Amino acid sequence: MTLITTPFNAKTTAAEILAGVDLTGRRIIVTGGASGIGLETVRALRGAGAEVTVATRNPGDGERALDLSDLASVRSFVAGWSGPVHALVANAGIMALPALQVAANGWELQLATNFLGHFALITGLRDNLRQAGGARVVTVSSGAQLRAPFDFDDPHFERRPYDPWDAYAQSKTADVLLAVGLARRWAADGIAANSFEPGYVHTNLQRHIDDDAKRALGIMDDEGNLLTPDHFTTQEQGAATAVLLAASPLVEGVTGRYFSHDNQEAEVVQGGPGVMTGVAAWSVDPAAADRLWDYAAEASRG
Repeated sequence: MTLITTPFNAKTTAAEILAGVDLTGRRIIVTGGASGIGLETVRALRGAGAEVTVATRNPGDGERALDLSDLASVRSFVAGWSGPVHALVANAGIMALPALQVAANGWELQLATNFLGHFALITGLRDNLRQAGGARVVTVSSGAQLRAPFDFDDPHFERRPYDPWDAYAQSKTADVLLAVGLARRWAADGIAANSFEPGYVHTNLQRHIDDDAKRALGIMDDEGNLLTPDHFTTQEQGAATAVLLAASPLVEGVTGRYFSHDNQEAEVVQGGPGVMTGVAAWSVDPAAADRLWDYAAEASRG
């Protein structure tokens, strides 16, 4: 399979991706669109003329309430939506919770928020996406998916020791598998689904990482000031691949693919310690995508 390439790179901004693109009449939902990469995604889409609904846990003016860790909240959002959805960007997430936390349904909280809530939202809006004709779903993953596969034997750390980064990695692997599962099931509906990693960007996603860990990562000095290494990008650049997949005509009809933050499709690699680029084979495994879909479908009905 030939990898998809674009004329953009890691320094391209979201607004530059959509230069000359008219999204008038398009209705787009962005979860977690009130800050960080989500906010820049919203700004770029609105700048191109789209009608964008921001779905966030603590809504302000012009935003809608959505707590992805609470399936009742997701059902309420779906029930309150009418009309087509031309694109949905599953951007909201939490990262590296220092201690094990569980959602009301018993799921580990990162997996419940980053994956299951989005699964329930997207599948709940299937008719609305179908109605749009040529709709797109974008799941925001992470390079962390290279760290760990989905653990079907103990996804909620009931028997294995909890590790904040393994839990985050598993949830981001699940987000890639979600896009794979959507692409396998919904192609006949004219719905495309892809995933991507936005690269290293300073956002409030890192709020649960303590200062010692930030210093070890090289993103904080001894005085507590944030540092921006050369491999980091801005929030405007981190949002670029989201809007590429949500709205650019360059990837019209593309589905089931994973893109890196340089706006190019990533190569499939063997994941594991020390692997820094590409998408892990376990993250795009069709059998794993099907198994996870069935697991999530049962859970979201509960």
